[in-house]
Amino acid sequence: MLNSTWPIIGFNIFVLAMLALDLYLHRDNKEVSLRHALGWSAFWVGCAIIFNAIIYFFWEVINPASLLTNQEAALAFTTGYLIEKSLSIDNLFVFAMIFSAFAVPRAYQHKVLFYGVVGALIMRGIMIVAGSALIAKYHWLLYVFGVLLILSGVKMAFFKADAGLNNNRLIQALSKRLPMTDDFRGAAFWVYEHGRRLATPLLLVVIIVELTDLMFAIDSIPAIFSVTTDPFLVYTANLMALLGLRSLFFVLESLMERFRYLHYGLACMLGFVGVKMLLLDTAWAIPTPVSLLVIVFVLMTSIICSLYRRPDAPPVMALPNIMQPMPEKTIN
Repeated sequence: MLNSTWPIIGFNIFVLAMLALDLYLHRDNKEVSLRHALGWSAFWVGCAIIFNAIIYFFWEVINPASLLTNQEAALAFTTGYLIEKSLSIDNLFVFAMIFSAFAVPRAYQHKVLFYGVVGALIMRGIMIVAGSALIAKYHWLLYVFGVLLILSGVKMAFFKADAGLNNNRLIQALSKRLPMTDDFRGAAFWVYEHGRRLATPLLLVVIIVELTDLMFAIDSIPAIFSVTTDPFLVYTANLMALLGLRSLFFVLESLMERFRYLHYGLACMLGFVGVKMLLLDTAWAIPTPVSLLVIVFVLMTSIICSLYRRPDAPPVMALPNIMQPMPEKTIN
């Protein structure tokens, strides 16, 4: 699928090295401060900018058989990165709901996000390779993805963020089938008690985060195919956006309740890229520079409107703590 194997090997080595460094620096499971999160967020954005510069100057070396020019490849990476980064913010809202519902101590949240991101990198890598192969063979799948993105945008616009997790059948099924302790045991996923190996609620949270990201990937990966079908650009833009997800969570967690209208902006963005995908092979095809401008405008508008909303507006999400005893009426 790639005309040069070494660039993707080098990129994966970089990703693994950064993950190992991140795991080493956070081995003590301390709370992540805002200053620390801001520094790491700036670092990951800087890595994306540097990588985009490498694409701009050396694209003909990275993928010599590509029909894209250096400028087109760099622009496609930027647009794809912004799409994936923007959609990952929606993941963070749900992750915050999960942490709140399970009362995950703040010191352990980074560990959950780390393993969640590692799982997401593996799952998305597989999905991107499979998706690229299918699109190369069945071009009409792009139109299917376009329709799915439009439907996802409509669904997101009317999504109720405070639906709660108490009645989630998947969570109840996992809780019943997985022998588990009653509460957390530090940062451990497994413990031995009374001669039995038991999972802790922290492992359940990791599983739920992984499954949640898998569902979000169904939207986000087709979205980037509206910008480019080059496997290298799709893969690297996805992974670069995911690598900064943990730091971004701790930067935005105190502001999440203020982003009241952000999901409307993300819904509009999904609808837009869906329409762009449907128009790819027509005379009305939307150029990538226009897509980039539209995406930035929609996101900035939704963020500005959120920051200037009425102070007395109701919060975006309010979930009960599912670690507490549930009322009898909520039990199936």
